[in-house]
Amino acid sequence: MTFDITKAYLKFLEDDSELTMPIAAIESLVTMLRVEQPATSSELIKLVKSNIEVLKSSISNAISLSAGCDLFMRFVLRNTNLYADWESCKRNLVENGELFVQRAKESRSKSAEFGIPFIKDDDTILVHSYSRVVFQLLLRARRERFTRFRVIVTESRPTGKGHHMRKLLQQADIPVELIVDNAVGYVIHKVDKVLVGAEGVAESGGIINHIGSYQIGCLAKANNKPFYVVTESHKFVRLFPLSPNDLPEDISRIIEETTDSKTDDEDSDLLVTSPLIDFTPHEYITALITDLGVLTPSAVSEELIKMWYD
Repeated sequence: MTFDITKAYLKFLEDDSELTMPIAAIESLVTMLRVEQPATSSELIKLVKSNIEVLKSSISNAISLSAGCDLFMRFVLRNTNLYADWESCKRNLVENGELFVQRAKESRSKSAEFGIPFIKDDDTILVHSYSRVVFQLLLRARRERFTRFRVIVTESRPTGKGHHMRKLLQQADIPVELIVDNAVGYVIHKVDKVLVGAEGVAESGGIINHIGSYQIGCLAKANNKPFYVVTESHKFVRLFPLSPNDLPEDISRIIEETTDSKTDDEDSDLLVTSPLIDFTPHEYITALITDLGVLTPSAVSEELIKMWYD
């Protein structure tokens, strides 16, 4: 029976709501290596490539998933030539792959640890949408350092993930206020800094994230407010967008059906196409807080070179 990589990936996400897309992708690929029995290294590489193609094509909005897949492909290419004995090679690939997954899972905690010094007493922090790593950073700052701060969260349409972020912060006893996306310009003068997560970090150091991140970056720069990105290095992706809307169509748009009840026209049922993610260029970003440390946007390309060419 052929291994279903997409089913395995979705199962990992279903079983662990805290699992990110790239880690779920890597974990499903490691599972595939454990189940399948390629006879040669070339067959192994072909198998990994074909499963990655299936996974990428079956999951929409897969920027961070692609980053995880590409990183795992590099891991496989690096390790297949280290062993003369094929059986040892297969065994070590699975063992090292599991270690690779474990380290990736720890990266969120490391990113949050590097970010704690950026949270000061009496800060007012603007947060866009829901980010697991941003939430973990705020939670640790509150519980481990007893830092007093308040958070303003955007509603984050069209997904509305800001509501989830507000709920989690309230449960953690962190003062939080929810605002509509259009109110960012109204409150920006009151905030001390902006914290956002990332779906992916491009080679330029710019970020691919929930729609609205770019306009918040513009407002933060115009008002001299620091704009920090909290993310994991396994979301570094080999893409080089040239503008905020320079993203592949299949990963950047979501279609929602809406009905205008006030009209009886035959066109009353409308398809409203809304962007789901956008690109914030590196010049709007103050720093990236990652598991590798605090990086300037220009340092991202250096880290990608280390990952892929060292």
